[in-house]
Amino acid sequence: AEDDLFKEPVKKRRRSDRDQRLRAFPSVEQSALREYEKLESRTRRVLSNTYQKLIQSVFLDDSIPNGVKYLINRLLALIEKPSSDPIYIGLFGSTGAGKSSLINAITQQAMFLPVSGESVCTSCLVQVRSGCCEQYEAKIHLLSDQEWKEELKNLTRLLHGMEELGGEETDAWDRDDAVEEAIWKLQMVYGNGAERKSYEQLLKVKPKGKIPTSRIISLKAEEAGELSDKLDPYIRTRRRGWDGESSEARIWPLIKHVEVTLPKSKLIPEGVTLVDIPGTGDFNSKRDEMWKKTIDKCSAIWVISDVERVCVGKAHEDLLNESIRACQRGFCRDVALVVTKTDKLHLPEYLRYHSGLTQAIQSQREAVLERNEMIKLQRNRSLKEKLKRKLPADFKLLEASDLVYTVSAQEYWRQALLTEEETEIPKLREYIRKSVLDKKRRMVAQYVTEAFGLLLLTDSFNSMQSQPSEPLYMSGLRRFVEEKVEVLDEAIVQCFAHIERPLQEGVQAARTSYRRILGACLVRSKGNQGFHQTLKAVCLKHGVYASRTLARIDLNEAITQPIYDHIDPVFGGIFRTGKPSGSALMPHIDAFKQSLQEKMTEIGIRNGWKYDGYKKHFLIQEISAILGGLEGHILRRKRRIYESLTTSVQNDLKACYEEAAQITGKKACERMKDAIRRGVDQQVAEGMFERAQERMRHQFQQLKTGITERVMGSITTMLTLASSQGDGLYKELADVKNEYKEMEKLHRSLREVAENALLRRGMQDFLLRVSPRKAGSP
Repeated sequence: AEDDLFKEPVKKRRRSDRDQRLRAFPSVEQSALREYEKLESRTRRVLSNTYQKLIQSVFLDDSIPNGVKYLINRLLALIEKPSSDPIYIGLFGSTGAGKSSLINAITQQAMFLPVSGESVCTSCLVQVRSGCCEQYEAKIHLLSDQEWKEELKNLTRLLHGMEELGGEETDAWDRDDAVEEAIWKLQMVYGNGAERKSYEQLLKVKPKGKIPTSRIISLKAEEAGELSDKLDPYIRTRRRGWDGESSEARIWPLIKHVEVTLPKSKLIPEGVTLVDIPGTGDFNSKRDEMWKKTIDKCSAIWVISDVERVCVGKAHEDLLNESIRACQRGFCRDVALVVTKTDKLHLPEYLRYHSGLTQAIQSQREAVLERNEMIKLQRNRSLKEKLKRKLPADFKLLEASDLVYTVSAQEYWRQALLTEEETEIPKLREYIRKSVLDKKRRMVAQYVTEAFGLLLLTDSFNSMQSQPSEPLYMSGLRRFVEEKVEVLDEAIVQCFAHIERPLQEGVQAARTSYRRILGACLVRSKGNQGFHQTLKAVCLKHGVYASRTLARIDLNEAITQPIYDHIDPVFGGIFRTGKPSGSALMPHIDAFKQSLQEKMTEIGIRNGWKYDGYKKHFLIQEISAILGGLEGHILRRKRRIYESLTTSVQNDLKACYEEAAQITGKKACERMKDAIRRGVDQQVAEGMFERAQERMRHQFQQLKTGITERVMGSITTMLTLASSQGDGLYKELADVKNEYKEMEKLHRSLREVAENALLRRGMQDFLLRVSPRKAGSP
């Protein structure tokens, strides 16, 4: 908008703030980050000076040329571009796995997050980040009034379905977890007896807890322990029957998520968010949607399982599968298994079961370290095999040496059994720091390069050289772009064609196996006892039920799993980055970019570019910027494509689930199962899986069309700008020659900064081998 031309750019970060941001890094990494910060800061200053000069030169001009508008808006957008996007690391685990304790150890805050005990657990999604604040802060976000009413309606339908429908209540309630949790939530919010009231009656009852009109509760404290005490009743739930619940504790069923901020951490860099993710999702639709979206925006997911459960349980396997799906549909690039509470070991029992299999163990410490190594070897191998089945062969994650960490938060504080390094808490911190450093390096390189391209063109507009005596051959270049866009379109078609065969095979597999899979989901070894209302909850939520105590049930995902089993490796291959290949999308876009840049260079060499060299460089840089932004668009659309199969199936089965949810009376559970089976059979016979297949194809087609339209539109606009001839419109612009020269120096120094950072990293690795504690300590 034209009004945006005269906006004041945001102020740059103060030196003291930047110094605080670097406190979380060792001196070697601080030096590298300081150079990147300096390079970015100087670039922002040059852009700001250029912006101010242009604004002043056109302020009184009634008719601002489109080219100048474009430049001013692009300058403002770059000036206000964040220094880096937040990095989300998800800690994904079941209740009691040790997520909160691990976050406390990583952040060096023993009493920061309330830690779950035997009778309590973290009840909602909690995000922890480091900020510039002076105090410990927390924001508790509540469900909106409408969102709570939606859940309230479902909870009361779950408990009073028969009365609502006027049916005859002949079956006793199955007091399963679904019913218990529904009763518990209503009693917490409205008091005892709430479970016997109707939805309309409860709408007239005032909640027991205090609910602010803003639906946000803010907490502050000087010390970590003080904030922990204040947070405790909000984010931890106790077992039913716990006496003396406070008014704060009664709010927990209404909490959507919690944001907690550390003051200027020495260990967690600003911009990093650690997310405590409950393992199964939530009955509330909005909370469950946030659960899935949070998983998908994490760049790394650590599946948390305590040492006892990882050896005998299966819960972490489900979480690993969900994490691998996040690699397919979201931004996740790293998955690791973090085994907690590794100090817990009964030495006599361990020696008894491992006698003769290992070296002679003399102490508890030796046994713990030996078991940790065994767990790493076994779990690393099994995890890598699982990843290979689901991800493309050249996925970078498969090259990682560390896929399993064995940690002990308790020993990190005590160090009675293990050293600090042996608890592997420093190892996780190092991973976090490296992620920040790598992301900062990529961001600054892109930022400086993009800024240099803008300054090239800005200077050319006000130069005598903007009066070219030689044509830029723009008409020929436009034709070339149109031809290459057609080539790109065909390449995308061929790229997406790789999904056709596995998609078709997956549909056939789903048709032959859906009854067996559905049967396994609906049959319980103990019969229907304790399953009736859970199944009703599944139907009320259109095939999906998530609670804090049970494994997640998703009938839609279960019956489409055979399709995903076939398409997963190919799907991951399409959206990976790496060497050009027939199945990968991004290399085709990179090849398109390279062909355009080579064409402009070719024209320049043939014709000398005596006067239009500035525009040539601008075109090359702007093409990189346009196509660089395209990657984010593709990643965001990827999730919609991946989930199109289950979304399609869920939509087709919606009427079937609604019919089953209304069934009451004698043998209601079996009749509900029959209704679901009949409904699924009918939809399959009418082509449910084929419709899902067609909807995924349609999503791929929409992505292809979106890519080519975005590319063509953006590059056409750019060429129109660059082809503007010296018609006198730009001669009154302020002189930005000095800014251009300074930007040219910054662009040249970019390589030098990267080389210095690489040398320092090599020195740090050397020091780490010589003296691990010294090199790893901030």
